[in-house]
Amino acid sequence: MSATTPLPTPTFGGGYADGEERPRMGFFTDTSICIGCKACEVACKEWNLVPSNPLEFKGASFDNTLELNADNWRHVAFIEQEVALHPVGDGTLTMADGGTAVTDEAHGRVRWLMSSDVCKHCSSAACLEVCPTGALFRTEFGTVVVQEDICNGCGYCVPACPFGVIGRREEDGRAFKCTLCYDRLKGGMEPACAHACPTDSIQFGPVDELRERAAGRLAELREGGVDDARLYLSEDGDGVGGAGAFFLLLDEPEVYGLPPDPVSTTRDLPGMWKAAAVAAGTLAAGVVAAFLGGRR
Repeated sequence: MSATTPLPTPTFGGGYADGEERPRMGFFTDTSICIGCKACEVACKEWNLVPSNPLEFKGASFDNTLELNADNWRHVAFIEQEVALHPVGDGTLTMADGGTAVTDEAHGRVRWLMSSDVCKHCSSAACLEVCPTGALFRTEFGTVVVQEDICNGCGYCVPACPFGVIGRREEDGRAFKCTLCYDRLKGGMEPACAHACPTDSIQFGPVDELRERAAGRLAELREGGVDDARLYLSEDGDGVGGAGAFFLLLDEPEVYGLPPDPVSTTRDLPGMWKAAAVAAGTLAAGVVAAFLGGRR
C-alpha cells in the first residue's frame, strides 16, 4: 500500500444548495499567548450544556481535565519544562524561546507551555467516514458535527480519530465532541470558547484568512528569536488533508500530547479492500481449479 494514497477531501460547502454555502470556518490557536485561564473550557460547557466534572486535584500540574473526551470538548494543557534563562540588558532573566517562566529557589527555572486543545474538524474526517448511521455530518461551514439523537453508540468513531478527540458517555454510550458551536455559527456568532478567550489565543474565522494570520504570527516569533515556534495542521497536504483547527506551537507536537505526523485512519482502506478482493479472487480460482482437477 502506498503512503501517498489520495485522501477523500470534501468540497467545503458540503454540496448545499446555492445561497447556503459558506467559507470554511475554523480555529487558529496561538499557544504563545495562552495564559491557561480555562475560560474556554468553562464557556464551552456552559453554552453546550456539557456535563461538569467533579472538581478534584489529579496531581498533574494545574491540568485537571487531562484529555479531550465526551465531557471535555476543550482541554487546556499545562506543560512544565526546565529551561535556560538568559540575562538581558536590565539585569532580568528571560527565555530566548518563548513561553511563560517562573524562577525561584523552591521550583527552579520552569517554563509553562499552555495550549487549548479541541477537535481538529479534519478535511478527511475518519470519524465521519466510519459512522454507520450518519450521526456525523459535514456542515455548510466545513465542520464535523455529531447528531446526538442519531448516534447509536456503536463507538466506531472513537478509535477512528487519529487525535483521540471523541469519547462516549457512560450513561448511554453515545459519542460527543466539539461542534464548533454549530448553532452559534448559524446565528452569525463566533464559538463560545473564542468569544470567552481574554487574550485572543483562540481565534475564529475563515480558515484561509486564519492561515495567513498564522503565517504572519509565526514569522513575527521567528524574527524575535523563538526558533522552536511552528505551525501544526495548517497545510492541506498533511495526513488528514488539512484541518479546520490548527495551532502555533512553541515545541514539538508530542510535548503537547499531539501526534507528530497524524494520518487519517481510513486513508488506506481502498487499497486494503482492493488487495483483499484480489486475494479472495485468487483463492476462489484456486479452489475451482483444485475441484476441477480432482474430477479428472
